[in-house]
Amino acid sequence: MEIKPIKNEKDYNQALERLETIFDAKLGTRESDELEVLGILIDQYENEHFPIGLPDPIEAIKFRMEQMGYNQNDLAKIVGLKSRASEILNRKRKLSLEMIRQLHDRLNIPTDVLIQIY
Repeated sequence: MEIKPIKNEKDYNQALERLETIFDAKLGTRESDELEVLGILIDQYENEHFPIGLPDPIEAIKFRMEQMGYNQNDLAKIVGLKSRASEILNRKRKLSLEMIRQLHDRLNIPTDVLIQIY
């Protein structure tokens, strides 16, 4: 087991190949330990070189509403008025601080997603 830092794309591809080879290693074996360490190294490299941005706030609201089986009337109960809910979903109204608080509390959407400019 030779583990080394992933410094470039070549190292990254080699690590991915090795990970694929030992992916089904049995717990408690040297290969399972290698698998765990490789996973951490690969994750760190990917987070640095292939960051995933935050989702669009309105799309996050729509997605969470769909997950919860909510409709525009349910959103209106959170933001105050049906017309306000429509304006938000159609990007004609910005979210206020109070709306962000309510959406975070009621829909469990992270505030860092909701405060983005859209």
